[in-house]
Amino acid sequence: MRNITRFFVAVAFMFTAFSMAQSTVTGTVMDAEMNAPLPGANIVEKGTSNGVSSDFDGNFTITTEATSGEVVVSYVGYGKVTVSFDGDTNLGSITLTPDNSLDEIVIIGSGVIDLAEDRKTPIAVSTIKASEIQEKAGNWDLPEVLKSTPSVQNIKAGGFGDGQMFLRGFDQTNTAFLLNGQPINGMEDGRMYWSNWSGVMDVANAIQVQRGLGASKLAISSVGGTVNIVTKTIDRKEGGFVQQMVGNDNYLKSTAYYSTGVGEKGWSFSALLGHWQGDGYVNYTDGQGQTYFISVGYQPTEKHSLNFLLTGAPQWHAAAGSGAISDFLENGRRYNSWNFSGVNSSNTLHGGGNVYPGGRNIYHKPVANLSWDWTINDKSELSTVLYGSMGRGSFAQARTDSNGDVTYARGSNNNHNWYGLVTNYNNQLTENLNFNIGADVRLYNGIHFRDVREFISVNSVSANSGYSGDYQLTEAGGINPWTVFFKPNTDHDQRFGYDYEEQINYGGIFGQLEYATDKFSAFFQGAVSTQSHVRTEFLNTSEEGRSEESETVNNPGFNVKAGASYLLGEQHKVFVNAGYYSRQPFHDVLFKDNRGGNELLNPEVENENITGFEAGYQFGGEIIRANLNLYHTTWDNRTLVNSNGEVGDDYLGYQTQGVKQVHSGVELEVFTNPFDNLSVNGFLSLGEWKFKDNATQRTFNNDGEEVGTATEVVIDDFNVGGAAQVTGGVNANYEFLPRLSVDGAWNWYNDMYSTGSLTEETIAMPSYDTFDAGFSYKILVGKNKQNSLQFRINVYNVFDEVYLESVSGNLQASANPEENYKGVNINNNGRFGYGRTWNTSIRFNF
Repeated sequence: MRNITRFFVAVAFMFTAFSMAQSTVTGTVMDAEMNAPLPGANIVEKGTSNGVSSDFDGNFTITTEATSGEVVVSYVGYGKVTVSFDGDTNLGSITLTPDNSLDEIVIIGSGVIDLAEDRKTPIAVSTIKASEIQEKAGNWDLPEVLKSTPSVQNIKAGGFGDGQMFLRGFDQTNTAFLLNGQPINGMEDGRMYWSNWSGVMDVANAIQVQRGLGASKLAISSVGGTVNIVTKTIDRKEGGFVQQMVGNDNYLKSTAYYSTGVGEKGWSFSALLGHWQGDGYVNYTDGQGQTYFISVGYQPTEKHSLNFLLTGAPQWHAAAGSGAISDFLENGRRYNSWNFSGVNSSNTLHGGGNVYPGGRNIYHKPVANLSWDWTINDKSELSTVLYGSMGRGSFAQARTDSNGDVTYARGSNNNHNWYGLVTNYNNQLTENLNFNIGADVRLYNGIHFRDVREFISVNSVSANSGYSGDYQLTEAGGINPWTVFFKPNTDHDQRFGYDYEEQINYGGIFGQLEYATDKFSAFFQGAVSTQSHVRTEFLNTSEEGRSEESETVNNPGFNVKAGASYLLGEQHKVFVNAGYYSRQPFHDVLFKDNRGGNELLNPEVENENITGFEAGYQFGGEIIRANLNLYHTTWDNRTLVNSNGEVGDDYLGYQTQGVKQVHSGVELEVFTNPFDNLSVNGFLSLGEWKFKDNATQRTFNNDGEEVGTATEVVIDDFNVGGAAQVTGGVNANYEFLPRLSVDGAWNWYNDMYSTGSLTEETIAMPSYDTFDAGFSYKILVGKNKQNSLQFRINVYNVFDEVYLESVSGNLQASANPEENYKGVNINNNGRFGYGRTWNTSIRFNF
């Protein structure tokens, strides 16, 4: 009996000892590129099948089978990290770096770069990492890379850099774009010209699309959402790359990048240079440009990081004119009506023979910023970005005589000087309570005039104005973007048509308070701002030789946002957000004539009112992750400005006030990793975007005088046109051998409507879908295989789908079937999308 008792005691002891021979290991998995939590990462105890996944905030807890050993942290597309533990251990932050990324990138100015991960309460967000940008961007602008995210559509519009992006049905003038925390939408009208930012894809470290209310703390009130572009700043390691790309229609692009890494004394230097040129997919849309990027970093201590950045993309490209759908059906998708043949000029298109472009965009916009991150203590930090840009450029339009021969190129110049400051102070008040406050200041001087860019068959042009009387234009500003920047036309007596400047000063303060526990989080955010406008007229003045200044217009505005989230178990999270914006109107809608004259509209344009509601659900499994978002946005009291061109001997412009739009929808994203070497992702966006109630329209002639009386326009229940209200897509990547992979993306667009006059209902457009494919192969070379040679091939619209990309017009379908194309009257103006295009590149990473 005693031996039996001893036996059971020994067995109990062994089981106790076994149960005690365990450890609790915790940590947080971080994404190196975004400096943000990485949910869904796999954490496995080495040598066992014991494993867990990181939660939404990147946190994990694993109970190991041994008291000491190693855990392996992995995520598809990232390099594995093995970390040792001994007993109960908190491993802190474990950083994973993408497999095809040379270095871990440091984000400077992170306090003012409004990334969604900086806040516990979720939003509707999609992030494109550097590895995907590098492979799939090819010779496209940023909107093309974002098209495989929910509620995003890219319209190419003909020439290089002329495309635009729609987000939840709102065009890019009403989506905020930020470059390292710096606002880059036009201060006057909110527009984005991607030709000015053609180099951003070469230096982008990550791009984050925040749909709807977003996480931005700036005093900005974007309607569609916020797009954050985060560029390279400081590289931890020395290295770089050289790359050569070729593509369809004689496209060539050469790029070289080098970084010293961080030296022993805290200094780092990096630089990128690039050149591109091509004939363009559309006929006679030649273009070329350069890219430069310089970054200087200094880290004097662990608490201070400074970085100076300068980047620019001087370029010129010929534009594609619009035309009737019937013209494209007759002449093909590459048709361009806007060109002139038989021109004797040294500046004809090198890809089009003796042809002069109807319009050519010429621009150079260097952007510089100085960033400072100060870690005050373990609970507080201050981030500040001081920035400036100087834009110089023109749209050179061919002018003809009575015989249709080109006489000279008229330049419509849009220059500016823009300086600003964004600063943010963050303090972790308690373990659960975080507070930040900041300021956003912008000083903008816009300079607008017309001049002669190039004389073709004449030596001078006659002009007349109230400022200068009768005079002759004898000087040409040129079409080289470098010349345009360093030698802008500053003489008022060499300008005609219009000549004015505007000063827009903007100041805002913002703050956010967030409470967060392991399961629950809530935030409140608010901002107030004021914006002043002054216009100075030089051409259409009442007294020769004197300028005239308008009254000063001051517009206050504000926004408030709040939200909460709750974690249901380890894999399920729900959230709700709401916001209200009182947004100042754009500068261009304040005056009767936005190209001359200083008379303000009476009554004045009031602030726009935007109300947004969002709800979401997130699922974070090991193999499948999913995001489900619902949104409802009301945009009220909007003002629209458009023109109807020349009507008889007059030029009529229209201003429509009191426009109301309601956009609502649901978005689903699914991310799957069924195998270690396979990822399959998909999305579906279902939207309904309508005009509600009616509006008031006013008409003005060429002198800015109101014609007739204001009239009511019936727009209630009209569909909002421009972008597909229903979109979907599937993309996949399969690595069938080490460093050898193929990928594909299918995108579908449905429920599309035309744009055009508000007085007539929009027309339905046919749906379409496209398929893109890519192939990548990387060879490890050099000593210790530290360098690599990377090959990439992209093919877009593989099946050469023929589709209408946009339609401008309201002509309903004809009773004659021959006058319709897939249900659309061919007498409407429109544009077809690109056919099959391609590019291939070779890149040496060192």
